Amino acid sequence: MSKTIVAKYSVNGEEFEIFVDSDMAYEFITGKRTDAYSTLQAYEIFEDANKGKRQGQDQIKKAFGTTDVAKVAETILKKGNVPITTEQRTKLVEEKRKQIVNIIARNSIDPRTNAPHPIQRIENAMEQAKVSIDPFKNAQEQVDLIIKKLNAILPLKFATAKIEAIIPPEYANRCFNVLKQYGLKSEEWQSNGSLKAVVEFPAGLQGEFFEKLNNATKGSAVTKILV
Repeated sequence: MSKTIVAKYSVNGEEFEIFVDSDMAYEFITGKRTDAYSTLQAYEIFEDANKGKRQGQDQIKKAFGTTDVAKVAETILKKGNVPITTEQRTKLVEEKRKQIVNIIARNSIDPRTNAPHPIQRIENAMEQAKVSIDPFKNAQEQVDLIIKKLNAILPLKFATAKIEAIIPPEYANRCFNVLKQYGLKSEEWQSNGSLKAVVEFPAGLQGEFFEKLNNATKGSAVTKILV
């Protein structure tokens, strides 16, 4: 049986509330459901849902730029306070933690070695720094604050890697998709059929890039780090 809950959002002192199905709302905020309208149990925007007091259309328009219930509900679910169970909250925090760790791992390096930090090292540092994860806030929006907490424990530098790769003729066509995947900036086909290319991507992906390139060329590609 579904459970109806009240999702709340405050804008400039005005309260906006909606009745939603708890399970469907959880599916929406975790990305498993894309239609916010389908989570609604009442197709109204309230000032005080429990008292049945509807919010004024002028206030809704001013706060959200629209009076479309579906669009307003989407904003409330994405940015507002959505009551969830302890189990749901634990799962959501863990999912958000993984997203944040992956963002840091993909985009940063250890400035002492210019090598990417292993994911486990980042996770350990976050635990040591007692990093708090907001289950409702966008993962990218939380990264800057978390980086500040981690820097005392784990040196981090956000950077891009620019790499030149020369691919032997017999592997050039096969490697082209790999190069495009990692930000192909320039390509130059040599007279012998080999491919000279420059790629640029987040520095934390260097290990992954070299592994894929070596697998595709059986270790015969010649690479040079430009930046």
